Amino acid sequence: MAERRVNIGWAEGLHARPASVFVRAATASGIPVTIAKADGTPVNAASMLAVLGLGAKGGEEIVLASEAEGADAALDRLARLVAEGLEELPETV
Repeated sequence: MAERRVNIGWAEGLHARPASVFVRAATASGIPVTIAKADGTPVNAASMLAVLGLGAKGGEEIVLASEAEGADAALDRLARLVAEGLEELPETV
């Protein structure tokens, strides 16, 4: 299983707009990805309600994981998005 641990770069955490950006990116990855707080239960990263339900705050560590083929590249992109608090994934990533 591929896994990335990353601290949330959005000051407001994974709420509203940042959660929407993250969920769209997770869905666009084309593979099943889970997200969890460092000590929590993983949820579907492509589900807006599940991501909002985490209550993840800025600076908190989250864990992104996937067992799918090609997961490393997808998780790298998602981890960068979260860590840098980007408004969207750069096309070059």
